[in-house]
Amino acid sequence: MRGRCQILSVLAGALLLLSACNHGKPPSGFAVVRADRQVRGPSKYPMAVDPNRVGTYPPDTKSGAGYFYDEVLEYRVWFNPANGAEPLNGKNDYFVAFAQYEAADAFSKKTAGADAPLVLVRQLEWISEPKRGHFISEKSERIAEWQIAWLTDNKRTEESIKDFMKHPREAVLDATS
Repeated sequence: MRGRCQILSVLAGALLLLSACNHGKPPSGFAVVRADRQVRGPSKYPMAVDPNRVGTYPPDTKSGAGYFYDEVLEYRVWFNPANGAEPLNGKNDYFVAFAQYEAADAFSKKTAGADAPLVLVRQLEWISEPKRGHFISEKSERIAEWQIAWLTDNKRTEESIKDFMKHPREAVLDATS
């Protein structure tokens, strides 16, 4: 009985600590408006790895980098006032999430104030470039938003990182392109 009480006490403390971690964190300035989890026919780019999770990923993510991706999580069509979008529920920047590129692209082309789609990717092993031309192999999970074109030929394989480090290709994923 005493062992169970200690375990429950430790678990309760851990839950309290986890909930306190987000207590002082300001709410995101971004919001997901809705999620289209449907997959219709073949796609030019990879489908979301888990369509049921589309729209559930954090809206605050880093942009670009890493050179390789492991999974496509969702495609995002962002709206912002600079493109003529109206604020929604007090949020100036918001997006609609999609499981498939074609649906996101069609939506962005027909909807006023919409940007071209971006893709949210998960990276399990990736390349850090802390300064131009200096590459470091990293192994950790990270989520990043990419330009769609960066998906082409950048799906990580077992040899991708090792091959890249032998012959680095600078500025392939330049954020200005």
